[in-house]
Amino acid sequence: MSRLRTAGFFVAAAAAAPTVFAACSCGDLGGPPATTARGGGDVVGGGVGGDPFLTGIGGSGAGSDASACVGLECRRVTCPGGRKTTVSGTVYEPAGNIPLYNVLVYVPNKPLPPIPDGASCDRCDATLAGAPVVAALTDTRGRFVLEDAPVGEDIPLVVQIGKWRRELVLPVVEACVDNATEDGSVRLPRSASEGHLPRIALATGGLDVLECLLYKIGIDASEFTPEAGGGRVNLFSGRAIPGHKATNQYRAGLNGGALFPPARELWGSLDRLMQYDMVILSCEGAYFEEDKPPAALQAMFDYASAGGRVFASHWHNYWLRRGPGRFPETADWKEEADPDSGLPVLVDATFPKGQALWDWLLHVGASTTPGQIEIDDPQHCVNSVNEAIATRWLYNERNDAYGALPGVKYFTFNTPIGLPEGEQCGRFVYTDIHVATEDVAGAPFPTGCANDGELRALSPQEKALLFMLFDLSACVGPDDEEPVVPR
Repeated sequence: MSRLRTAGFFVAAAAAAPTVFAACSCGDLGGPPATTARGGGDVVGGGVGGDPFLTGIGGSGAGSDASACVGLECRRVTCPGGRKTTVSGTVYEPAGNIPLYNVLVYVPNKPLPPIPDGASCDRCDATLAGAPVVAALTDTRGRFVLEDAPVGEDIPLVVQIGKWRRELVLPVVEACVDNATEDGSVRLPRSASEGHLPRIALATGGLDVLECLLYKIGIDASEFTPEAGGGRVNLFSGRAIPGHKATNQYRAGLNGGALFPPARELWGSLDRLMQYDMVILSCEGAYFEEDKPPAALQAMFDYASAGGRVFASHWHNYWLRRGPGRFPETADWKEEADPDSGLPVLVDATFPKGQALWDWLLHVGASTTPGQIEIDDPQHCVNSVNEAIATRWLYNERNDAYGALPGVKYFTFNTPIGLPEGEQCGRFVYTDIHVATEDVAGAPFPTGCANDGELRALSPQEKALLFMLFDLSACVGPDDEEPVVPR
């Protein structure tokens, strides 16, 4: 493929070849092109004085209304023979390996406002920032197609899910053809230098190593810092039962080998929790009630109810089972003997996102049997969910071969519980699975995430968590409805 180098980035020389993106701030969306577009077709308008935010005064498109178009709207064309100008591609997680479902891809027509940190009400029915000219959501293979995209040079492109956002530039969009992006070039940001990441607090635990999952999906090591270090992921030290150890410090070459603050300091203060977009709680192996007094239970409840996002692994069911308000009503809680590893777990495909998870697991190689995934180190603390409050995602039927009684392995609910769907802003994910079973708890971060210096590949259950993690990040809306592009 012949490529040109523009502004330090490689771009495709022909429309049939892939296009590589350059990163941008999208504060300046560029002026309009000439009225005749490359590849055929007519530009609707021409902008004013090179300012794409002003209404165009010209344009040779049939039936064009120059007074109606603004900015990049004026770069859209009418194609002959029913053809369309499209931009297509696949969106990946920050590492660029695994395609993502339900990611918003759009061409903004205005500069994007900064994303605030902390718990907030981010609903799917809110107006989308940037006044997009065109927008689409990725499917279960991570694919997107933007139809009737604006043409010309330096077309901005944004990929976003919740508070993950990366702003890119299409060096050239050719008219009336498909402008396919180079595979792997469209992904979420790895660091704050590439875009915006949610601010995440993660409590380690002796029986799960969720901090390694964040590292393995591509978040740069520089983003894992103490609270005062400015990184997007702050680690806190959880507890462990005898014979196990929770990771409690960085390796010597990262943040000077600093120790993590105790997790009880995180959840002991609502003000501290509210600084984070998401809180992730790794299984500690027991409840450790002394670290979770009533004031902490109330703080976690209030955080989730105020728009916070919480992911809780196994014994962190304490926040729900012993929590205030209606948290205990979310499920039928019952501790039973742990099933054997290799347990076949089923995907509940009775709702749109459940069907999406079914399809996605097959596509990313986490499932070889449609609608089923095998789980290592499964637990049993949940018999069933309260369907009036919560949504079941993964579950198992009775399976005597694995010593398993019927149980639920993943469920979610939106908060505040009891309010109309249109007034719910927070989200909670609970899993009855130890997710990161192959990584080493207790080793200084991130040394326990690697094997002889090589990051371990994601296991099937880690891939399932990846899906749930980005669903947790996304805008809040009813699970029983198909996701749609925000207005």
